[in-house]
Amino acid sequence: MDQPERWRHMASAPRDGSRILVTVRSSEQGAAEVDVAYWSHGDRFGAEGWRASDSAPGCIIEYAEPELKCWMPMPSANISRASAPSPWQGEDAQQLDGSGI
Repeated sequence: MDQPERWRHMASAPRDGSRILVTVRSSEQGAAEVDVAYWSHGDRFGAEGWRASDSAPGCIIEYAEPELKCWMPMPSANISRASAPSPWQGEDAQQLDGSGI
């Protein structure tokens, strides 16, 4: 991960439980947004899949694969950087980081 602040295809996202930033696709419920998510291997709270719990304390949100557009590693702490990255706004067919195959 030599370029940590770069959006990448979800196919390359780590599925080891580590937290990552994801772009949630826009839908009838709202515009695209960035969330913190992690891969869960399934437990008493739900089936295997992408989850977020940081954005809504006390509430576990499950994302279906098609809801997530791309990902990037969590940024390191940087005092000079005051905001989170913007959601990916490019076309789905455009390459983010590799072919996605």
